[in-house]
Amino acid sequence: MNIFNKVALQGLKKSRTRTFVTIIGVVLSAALITAVASFGVSLLNYMANGAAQKYGGWDVEFEDVNSSFVAKQASNNNVSNTATFENIGYAKLEGGKNPKKPYLLIAGFSKKAFAALPIELVSGRLPKNGGEILVSGSVMTKGGVQFKVGDMLTLDVGNRMNGNEKLGQSDPYTAESETLVPQDERTYTVVGICQTPHFEENSAPGYTLITTADAPGTADDLSLFVTLKNPRDVHAYAQKTAGSHAYILNNDLLRFMGLSDDPGDKVFNDLLYSSGSIVVFIIMIGSIFLIYNSFNISLNERTYQFGILSSVGATAKQLRHCVLFEGLCIGAVGIPIGVIVGIGSMGLVLDLVAKNFGNVLYSNVPLTLTVSAPAIIGAAAVSMVTILISAYIPARKAANMPVMECIRQTNEVKVEAKAIKTSKPAQHIFGLEGTLALKNSKRNKGRYRSIVLSLVLSIVLFVSASAFVTYLKQASEQAKAVSNYDISFGTQDMNDSKMLQLYDKLKTAAGITDSSYQVVMKYSCSAKASDLSDAYWESAGVHSSNETVNLPMQIQFLDDRTYLKIIKGLGLSEKEYTGQNAKLIAVAKVQGHSNWEEKVGQIKDIFKNSSLYFTIAPKINSEPKTEHGQNVSITIVNTVPPDTPAVTGMSMLSPYTIMGMAPYSLKEKLVHSETASNIRVKGMTFRSMNPSQSVAEMKMMIQGEGITASYLLLNSSEIFDQNRNMIFIANVFAYTFIIMISLIAAANVFNTISTNIKLRRRELAMLRSVGMSDRDFNKMMCFECAFYGERALLVGLPLAIIFSWLIYKGMVAGGADNINFVFPWGSIGISVFSVLFVVFITMLYAISKIKKENIIDALRDDMN
Repeated sequence: MNIFNKVALQGLKKSRTRTFVTIIGVVLSAALITAVASFGVSLLNYMANGAAQKYGGWDVEFEDVNSSFVAKQASNNNVSNTATFENIGYAKLEGGKNPKKPYLLIAGFSKKAFAALPIELVSGRLPKNGGEILVSGSVMTKGGVQFKVGDMLTLDVGNRMNGNEKLGQSDPYTAESETLVPQDERTYTVVGICQTPHFEENSAPGYTLITTADAPGTADDLSLFVTLKNPRDVHAYAQKTAGSHAYILNNDLLRFMGLSDDPGDKVFNDLLYSSGSIVVFIIMIGSIFLIYNSFNISLNERTYQFGILSSVGATAKQLRHCVLFEGLCIGAVGIPIGVIVGIGSMGLVLDLVAKNFGNVLYSNVPLTLTVSAPAIIGAAAVSMVTILISAYIPARKAANMPVMECIRQTNEVKVEAKAIKTSKPAQHIFGLEGTLALKNSKRNKGRYRSIVLSLVLSIVLFVSASAFVTYLKQASEQAKAVSNYDISFGTQDMNDSKMLQLYDKLKTAAGITDSSYQVVMKYSCSAKASDLSDAYWESAGVHSSNETVNLPMQIQFLDDRTYLKIIKGLGLSEKEYTGQNAKLIAVAKVQGHSNWEEKVGQIKDIFKNSSLYFTIAPKINSEPKTEHGQNVSITIVNTVPPDTPAVTGMSMLSPYTIMGMAPYSLKEKLVHSETASNIRVKGMTFRSMNPSQSVAEMKMMIQGEGITASYLLLNSSEIFDQNRNMIFIANVFAYTFIIMISLIAAANVFNTISTNIKLRRRELAMLRSVGMSDRDFNKMMCFECAFYGERALLVGLPLAIIFSWLIYKGMVAGGADNINFVFPWGSIGISVFSVLFVVFITMLYAISKIKKENIIDALRDDMN
């Protein structure tokens, strides 16, 4: 070890407190970076495991391959697992509504294929032999052909041919050039209905029907699913292996490994890595503040020493290496401890939130800590880079310092008297002690700014994170407030008689306390322009010169009991609003972003009057059928219509829609023709004492009924639980991050203030030697604390409030329009207390050290 390294080690040993605090800062920095990396890897691993459970764990699918190709890949050293199903053949889908998908593809699954390719049953069971078949739900929802469990299918199964070329699922349907050549007639019994298999692409010409394979693995027309030992080789492997065969990547799984070639997944990965980079950058900035200050203070302590070394021949390079060696020594101790602390703390945090993650995303996939060697090495490397950057800046300064300046100690403070001059009012207000404190803050602006910036960073992060969590809670609570059911069953293509038959069964499920059913239809209403309010015309942006205006409208046909309850609640005449000649009621409000359950009476009305006559016409394919128009009498009311059942692809109602309400018994009179295009949604809603238990029982009832229509059974209380869990997770990670960043800032403040006091030991000893009492001395130091805290709060609090407002606006722009801006009084109060507490505690510690010193020894000290 050379002499400069020995000098560096002696400096570290001499300033044990500063060295210890610096190491603590490095430990916190490395722990935070490691925790961020470990969480990112663990989350991606969790998402990948969840995707594998939902979509299958395969990486690439090869279509229309033979058994020799399958055998070759099964023996490939790069392949960990394979699964196949036999493409038995195509059959014509009679009565299909999609001209681009006129076929059924019969797929023969082996036991291995059933295990590797998840099948989500809607009703029934899996096939057990070659005479049973499982029908994809997309045949009914997209193909328009209805099947139910127990149906017998007789199909002419064959091959799609284009001349002599055999076509597969990767070849789009071309009516002009292809033909279906039947080869065999097969009869199947439908034993189940399933969701569309995830391996079936939208462009595929055949809907997949699943049976069991006659002779697994021996056919010459197979679909092969390959799982690689190293998924990162998937692109090279697929391109090299495919040859003339088409292949499909499992992008639903690969996106979480950063390997998907889908453009949308590239955006996901960019967002993920950019978010992680921003977090690491914030950590690095906070850490650099701490570690840079430590080395800069070390340099100031040893300025005289560097001057002596330079005078006897030490080069600038040797002085730089001396300081950088200090950084390496501190990193060698702090980084390994930080990595261990980061992994351990993230393991504890993940154990704490694992159950909540299961309720938000995948209930059967455990969230566990994944320790990735590349991630740990990367975190350690980032931490070391942070240390070296922090050490290099003062090292360069040390190397370039003139020798005589170092020896004479004239480089530390270079200010003129007028630069630290204080005003007469300030002297009068603060007295001698306050004036000395104020002058010192002006004299040492570098250290003063460093302390203030550290405190500002902590304030802004804490208040901003608190605001984010507050708005998340608001969004969750208000989402719950506007829902008046626990469970909903929504559909668009089930006939009413089947829906009502199912309703009679579902309402008997355990725990159900109340229930209703409804059908919501799309209409257009023709209103007089003179009846429309100024608020409407202002919202429309233009005043129409036409006598009548066509407005979109929906009518909610509620079961008579629910409708009657609404009528009574509004104080309206039961006789006038029921029966075949009943008036309708409607809610008609101007567009706005309001929580309309609480403020429905305050939202502006579309119409001037509350009693109107309309001509309503059904909307089919977005066009009003005026020939089927009917005149109706409508009373505009101030109430909130019952929530509609949720259905896939449907957004929630907005408060500016004209929503009419009518008893279900009037539906036949007001609905001329019912088609899928004029039905918004139909279904049922339920209140339950135990929604989870009720939903589980309802699922069994629905499967027993053999429902083939597309539907969505939604447990809304589960969604609210998900909201609460998401808020809990956000709370844990936000506050863990903020606490650790705040600890770094506190360590920085402690290091800077305590060492700053130590460097002023001669100055403070001089003041005590000329008669300054302990009381006056403490008063002066309290003023210094107050100045630090006051400047940090003056800068930090406005910035924190601005960031809180930007977070609020960002969440509103992102769709959370039912939240209100909340001034962060609570977090501001905590910030004020914490800043003053940290500064005063640090100052008391430093003062106690100074007071223990002998005044004569301090005055004789040659070193600042």
